[in-house]
Amino acid sequence: MSKNLVIIPTYNEIENIEKMVRTVFSLPVRFELLIVDDGSPDGTANRVKELQNEFGNQLHIEERKGKLGLGTAYIHGFKWALQRVYDFIFEMDCDFSHNPADLVRLLEACEKGADVAVGSRYCKGGKVSNWPIGRILMSYFASVYVRVVLWLPVTDTTAGFKCYRRRVLEAIALDEVRFMGYAFQIEMKYRAYKKGFKIAEVPILFTDRVLGVSKMSTRIFKEAFLGVLQMRFTRH
Repeated sequence: MSKNLVIIPTYNEIENIEKMVRTVFSLPVRFELLIVDDGSPDGTANRVKELQNEFGNQLHIEERKGKLGLGTAYIHGFKWALQRVYDFIFEMDCDFSHNPADLVRLLEACEKGADVAVGSRYCKGGKVSNWPIGRILMSYFASVYVRVVLWLPVTDTTAGFKCYRRRVLEAIALDEVRFMGYAFQIEMKYRAYKKGFKIAEVPILFTDRVLGVSKMSTRIFKEAFLGVLQMRFTRH
C-alpha cells in the first residue's frame, strides 16, 4: 500500500476519468486513487471498475446512490482513508483544472513541514487560465472576503486542490463539518487553522475544464457567502 491517497469525487466524468487515472499512475511518485462516484449515469463508475483490472490495488472506488454533494464525497473519502494506513491524503478535481503533476509538489510541501498544502491560484506564482475576467475577479474577491471575515492566512481560501497530513483529518471532527458545497473547502481550511496546523500554499496554474460540465452554481456561491459568516461566529 502506498502512503499517499488521492481522493477524486466524480459525477459524469466519463470524458476525463481514464486519462486522469493513467496520468496519476504515470507520476514519478507512487499514489493510490480513490474515486467516490455519486451514481454517474454516464458510466464513470463502470469505467473505473474496468481500469481496476489493469491497475489492481492502486485504484479504488466507492459508489454512492445519487448526487450527494462535493463535501459529503470528500468526508466519505477521508473516513475511508483513515480506516487504512495512508500518511498523506489529497483531494483534487477530475476535470484537469488541477494538474496531476502538482500532486508531487503538494506532497513535498507537507514532507518539508506543512500540515496542509494548498494548491493556490492567488499566492505569488499562481495563475488562472481560460477563465473569463469576471469569474477570476469573483473568485479572487471571494477569497479576500473570506480572509477578512475569518482572519484566515490563506490567499486562495476556496481552493480544492490540497494535501493533508493524516493527523489533520484525525483531529477534525468530520461529522461536524457543516457545509457541503463551495463553503466546504473554506471550512476545512478554517478548522485546520483553528486547530493550530500549519498551512502552506503551493503556486499552481489552474486551467478551466475542457471536457465535461462544470458543477458550479449560484446556490453554491450563496452557501459560501453566508457560510463564512456562520463559521466566524461558531466555536470550533
